Amino acid sequence: MRHRLASTAIGAAAIAAFLASPAFAETTLRALFMAQAAYSEADVRAMTEAFTKEHPDVKVELEFVPYEGLHDKTVLAQGSGGGYDVVLFDVIWPAEYASNDVLVDATDKITPEMKDGVLPGAWTTVQYDGKTYGMPWILDTKYLFYNKEILEKAGIKAPPKTWDELASQAATIKEKGLLEEPIVWSWSQAEAAVCDYTTILSAYGGSFLDADGKPAFQTGGGLEALQYMAGTMKDGITNPNSKEYLEEDVRKVFQNGDAAFALNWTYMYNLANDPKESKVAGKVGVVPAPGHEGTSEASAVNGSMGLGVTTTSQHKDEAWDYVTFMTSQKVQNEYARLSLPIWKSSYDDPAVTKGQEELVAAAKQSLAVMYPRPTTPRYQELSQALQLAIQSAILGMASPEEALTEAADNSGL
Repeated sequence: MRHRLASTAIGAAAIAAFLASPAFAETTLRALFMAQAAYSEADVRAMTEAFTKEHPDVKVELEFVPYEGLHDKTVLAQGSGGGYDVVLFDVIWPAEYASNDVLVDATDKITPEMKDGVLPGAWTTVQYDGKTYGMPWILDTKYLFYNKEILEKAGIKAPPKTWDELASQAATIKEKGLLEEPIVWSWSQAEAAVCDYTTILSAYGGSFLDADGKPAFQTGGGLEALQYMAGTMKDGITNPNSKEYLEEDVRKVFQNGDAAFALNWTYMYNLANDPKESKVAGKVGVVPAPGHEGTSEASAVNGSMGLGVTTTSQHKDEAWDYVTFMTSQKVQNEYARLSLPIWKSSYDDPAVTKGQEELVAAAKQSLAVMYPRPTTPRYQELSQALQLAIQSAILGMASPEEALTEAADNSGL
């Protein structure tokens, strides 16, 4: 009898302990982010901590990977039955993700306030075929950064407004012995190089695809863009290590004072102006990427990214709550130093603009002319073909025309 009573008491105690355990009511979300550019890891952790304070029954496990691993990590996790509830995705992936049922269609969750409050260009980041697959989060493009002190020493009165003028100013800086290789780029065989190429292609009025969805980048402005890139390498005004550089390498070279010009994302502005981080703090200028005379006044690539809920998530409602929190105007305004907000009215908020007026002025022009990389479910194949073409041309292994013709043949389109 004592044995039965003891067992009953132990069982009751175990059940009580289980019910009282905070883990019983806790939902755990797994979220995949990028460990470079835009918001820092510290920013994302701070935002997430603020979310969990408002949602004490939800725990969020964060994982950070380099941009280059973000796509494959998402797709592999999906194929194995999930693992992530929320994922960061690039503007180039919604077509593929929609075709392969990776992200939840969130069209009916977008409120009128969201539709009206977010900049129209930002919505293109998360949309495909008339549906919306998340919320835009990082609104980004590449800007031309320049070292004010070096330009002044060279007698250059204003930063370049055309790509030809950029090459000319770089040649002047080189001739005056101020810097041997005045321009630095992220031309490693990676998506970063395609973003630089897209920026220049847009300035020259090029197109990736024709009306039938076939490659068109091997002619016209697409060809001129790669000719320009290869030309700056051949002329010795581009840092030859650019062929191996990603965006963080570009930032380090520029803020060390070893470049007069650099093409990079928003996040570089405040880091390069931070005296703890940079030797050129206070000397950093930023303008829209140049245009091409007779064709464009400025150029820009759509480098924006969104947050979405995966179709394999077991906690879709909580995951959407997390997405809407992370993309909310309040949160974005608070962390506007490394990534500018997606919300229209944020650009009139002194809390956002103070101390980065020059960047915001450039953003107003650049964000209005962002050029998209092609929207196709086969984008990964196309990108890899273009990456190889860019490398071949800048290394002098093939002419730009030969390299792009081969890329068109190998694009899968």
